[in-house]
Amino acid sequence: MPANSSLLSKIAIGVAALAALGGAFYAGRSNPPPSAAASAPPAAAAGAGKAAPGAANAGPPPTTVEIAKVVKMALPQSITAVGSLRSDETVILRPEVSGRISEILFQEGQGVAKGAALVRFDSTVQRAELEQARATLALNKSKLDRAIDLQKTGFISSQARDEADNNYKVARANTDVAEAKMAKLELKAPFSGLTGLRSASVGDYVREGQEIVNLEAVNTLKADFRVPENLVGQVKTGQNLQIILDAFPNQTFAGKIYAINPQLDQAGRAIVIRASVANPNAKLRPGMFARVRLLLSANADALVVPEQSLFPVGDDQYLFKVVDGRATRVKVEIGQRADSNVEIVRGLSAGDTVITAGQLKVRDGVAVKVAGAEKPAAPPPAVKK
Repeated sequence: MPANSSLLSKIAIGVAALAALGGAFYAGRSNPPPSAAASAPPAAAAGAGKAAPGAANAGPPPTTVEIAKVVKMALPQSITAVGSLRSDETVILRPEVSGRISEILFQEGQGVAKGAALVRFDSTVQRAELEQARATLALNKSKLDRAIDLQKTGFISSQARDEADNNYKVARANTDVAEAKMAKLELKAPFSGLTGLRSASVGDYVREGQEIVNLEAVNTLKADFRVPENLVGQVKTGQNLQIILDAFPNQTFAGKIYAINPQLDQAGRAIVIRASVANPNAKLRPGMFARVRLLLSANADALVVPEQSLFPVGDDQYLFKVVDGRATRVKVEIGQRADSNVEIVRGLSAGDTVITAGQLKVRDGVAVKVAGAEKPAAPPPAVKK
């Protein structure tokens, strides 16, 4: 027993010594020497203690953007369609009788007046027939006059007088036929306009119905176009429209609806509309492709923003609104467009501020700052009446 007690005492003394060494090592690690603390940078020394005030709230700098205010203005309500221009009057001149052309009295592509002779045919045979008919008419007229006198005195019967009267009427009818044939040997302009390109020359023998030249009245043109049937209640005669042509992309031509076809186009369920377009200088030509903008009305309280403020996401339109210095993404519903402006039907209020440039750098909720002055929406073009 005494030997065991001595062994246990030695083990206890060894454990106590190890515990004392471990405590000294831990104290040395937890409390560095004053020289090490003094050599540490001030920022590191501060970081070793409590964090600096506001360091946890630091973020990226504000994004620079350009903005514009949502404004109210009168915006014309319109619909767009495509169509084509037509001559106010158009005809292809064709002879009603066969014959040989003796004269061409017009220049291709030049203007002619109503009633002007354009083409004459050889009339040798028809003129002789007309002279013969006139001579027969004169003879039968004198016979009728004598028959009337003789019938009054009783020298001839009433039947003989009636026969003379009938012969006179037949001769007069034959004369009218000969004069009509002579008239058909001359083609005249049925209205004033521009001649086209002729397809016959002097000396050609043409048959009845053969095309010779077209004539177009172009001082006023017609614009034919179609709009969907759901707009039938909004379209009426007298409405103004604007026409843009590929040949004159920087110009707008004014027109007015004067006729609406009562029968809808069953193939496309569309309303066929015809408008008149003034063309005093013959600048426009029939057959031109036309883009038509039909002016329905003017919304005096339309909310308008610059078009560049919008960006699409799928089938929807979005923009960024600035609220308390931060960008907020807003889904909007758009209406009419006019030049560089667009109407906002739903999603904004008058006086809201929207971002017009810098959207690619902006995310929902980030801080923004304004670069330069605001760019207000430009006024829409004046509606021609």
